[in-house]
Amino acid sequence: MGKYKSREMSHHPPSKRATVKRIPDRGVYDRATIDAILDQGLICHVGFSANGQTFVLPTIHVRIDDKIYLHGSPASRLLQALASGAEACLTVTLVDGLVLARSAMHHSMNYRSVVLFGTAFLVEDEAEKLAVLQALTEHLIPGRWADVRGPTPQELRQTLVLAIPIQEASAKVRIGPPVDDEPDYDLPIWAGVIPLRLSAAEAVADPKLKPGVEPPAYAMNYAGPR
Repeated sequence: MGKYKSREMSHHPPSKRATVKRIPDRGVYDRATIDAILDQGLICHVGFSANGQTFVLPTIHVRIDDKIYLHGSPASRLLQALASGAEACLTVTLVDGLVLARSAMHHSMNYRSVVLFGTAFLVEDEAEKLAVLQALTEHLIPGRWADVRGPTPQELRQTLVLAIPIQEASAKVRIGPPVDDEPDYDLPIWAGVIPLRLSAAEAVADPKLKPGVEPPAYAMNYAGPR
């Protein structure tokens, strides 16, 4: 497997459990790298335990400065557990390519990922909740917030917003070509990387759209999170 040389950008890990143990050379601990991965991800997975059962659930997120924010219904099992003090393990993964080696056992992926540990707290100030929802919308679809009806006071009260400080986090990154066993380099087998990227297809209008409403540029030319 290839190694990501991270010594120049890595700092000391924030804790033992946030230390990358499997192929530690791929571990990256600087906030610029961690923030960039969190900001590019469209979805995160959150692990937590409630009533003796462990769950890992997908949700959307947004980073504002040194916090990750989650939101949803007060009936959400995830948000209820985190609001009550359950520890969270949040992960974001970006897949950049398929790595094809000469040996079946040395195939891999190029990727960037973040693992974050923490305890969430409830955001209760309505102005802050509104700012989070705006940031979340702009994270997913830059330019959208200015076009839509904003949340009503009742909608805000019916929405839970939680914040998780970015204090105990690490990134893990793999880049580059395959790394085969030395004798396998002589095999007449193609090896290399198939780059992958997220791309948007043509926007599809709501069937109930009023006549004459044209799609905005950000829907026609979507390029991913800001």
